[in-house]
Amino acid sequence: MTQIMWLFVTLMSAIVIYVGLKKTTLNALIYSKLTVMMFLQYFVWGVYYVTMGTYLFKIGFKGSDIGQAYGATSIAGIVSPFLVGMVADRFFPAQKVLAAMHIMGGVVMYIVSQTVAPGAFFWVFLLYACLYMPTIALTNSISFYQMKEPGKEFPFIRVWGTIGWIVAGLIVSAIKQEDTNTPMVICAAVSALTGVLCLLLPNTPPKGSGQQIRISDVLGLKALKMFRDPSFLVFAIASTLICIPLAFYYNFTNAFLNQSGMTGTAAKMTMGQMSEIIFMIIMPFFFARLGVKKMLVIGMAAWALRYVMFAYGNADALVWMFYLGIILHGICYDFFFVTGQIYVDNSAPVEIQASAQGLITLLTYGIGMLVGSLISGFVVDHYKQGENLYNWHSIWLWPFGMAGIVMIAFLLFFKDKGNGGKVSIQ
Repeated sequence: MTQIMWLFVTLMSAIVIYVGLKKTTLNALIYSKLTVMMFLQYFVWGVYYVTMGTYLFKIGFKGSDIGQAYGATSIAGIVSPFLVGMVADRFFPAQKVLAAMHIMGGVVMYIVSQTVAPGAFFWVFLLYACLYMPTIALTNSISFYQMKEPGKEFPFIRVWGTIGWIVAGLIVSAIKQEDTNTPMVICAAVSALTGVLCLLLPNTPPKGSGQQIRISDVLGLKALKMFRDPSFLVFAIASTLICIPLAFYYNFTNAFLNQSGMTGTAAKMTMGQMSEIIFMIIMPFFFARLGVKKMLVIGMAAWALRYVMFAYGNADALVWMFYLGIILHGICYDFFFVTGQIYVDNSAPVEIQASAQGLITLLTYGIGMLVGSLISGFVVDHYKQGENLYNWHSIWLWPFGMAGIVMIAFLLFFKDKGNGGKVSIQ
């Protein structure tokens, strides 16, 4: 199966390179630099993030400790708009800020890899996350600055991030180091290398130099007026709440699959990213026929179904349920998050579209994932049955129930006004 996955990645990479060069206005050198940047950006994240919970279980962390550690990424997601909005947008070229953060991040991640006390681990990892999370927006900004038509060209750059995440998982499984600190050491080394290479990226000068800094702009608070619209309010609340069960998947799936007897789980979990690429390609077909509400409901239903697969599957005769749960990631992510981004863009007045996207990101990857990380840790601890032995069947029924309740509430209360209806903020 691993050979098939490598073949898939190779084939997809070749197709993306060919189509990307045909469809973008970028010259080959700039296109190459941006694709390498995006590949390394998400390789650095994917190489340790999936297996971190498995490693922390092995060195004696409790479920709540692991939940708090993953929650550090969400805290950093809340803080990062300040760092990007107040520094990179106003004082320094984006590629230099990106380089500095990756180099410092490499140093801090190495310290993380050597830290084994839960309390110390949280704080050092939080520092790393605060250095890494702003780089996501920076890589997007650097890409957009080089493009004439970002809406058409950016997907052919961003997809390299997904490929980078997949390759990271395949490598970790190939070297059989899922339950060690080796992935973190790899992250540290590649992060430092990424920082050096970022200095070779095209110049991206600060766009807001000399402008007054407004906290409302940084946090997207102007978009709060959109909450006056009942449907947008329902969407915002549902988006926040659905990220609570999502945290269970990110934080504990790798540990669960390993403890269930599956091997090479880091590689097999990349099937989720592979399905993400496939569903991203076919998503416009469904979007045009189903509309926003049905797409969002399907995404939520896929979330609930994924946890049923994990709760009732096993690594033997019912291993197909594990695989289906992983593959459903493509529907979960594309049909909900990507559709949600389109809904926000279509609903928000032009003057606050960026603020609206920032607000939803804050609610989902910030608040929702943070609460989910804390709750998931406590649930896992509650069902501990012995040394590294957990009642995973009962654990997975919790996010299933949460996702199901959110889906039903959304289905009842959200009113789809059509893809082009703008929310009035007057």
